[in-house]
Amino acid sequence: MDLGPKKHLKSVAAPKHWMVDKLVSVFAPCPSTSPHKLRKCLLLIIFLRNRFKYALTGDEAKICMQQFIKIDGKVQNDITYSAEFMNVISIDKTERISI
Repeated sequence: MDLGPKKHLKSVAAPKHWMVDKLVSVFAPCPSTSPHKLRKCLLLIIFLRNRFKYALTGDEAKICMQQFIKIDGKVQNDITYSAEFMNVISIDKTERISI
């Protein structure tokens, strides 16, 4: 008896391009519902933790709640929002842009 979408994702089942340490933690962040497929997307929390090195933990990655992060010019508050290949991610305070 399922009650809604799955909210957990094991680190072993995470896509390889997310660069999640499979031996360090049991769970990986699960993307929120979006038009992008799981195997073609990269989560905002993974951008902040692994790529940009702005946060060490998931709790520190909640800086996107302060509305500094824009994806394609729109402010995103959801840390599990999935961005795809041609999305432009910009951070207002640091003036850093990633495509």
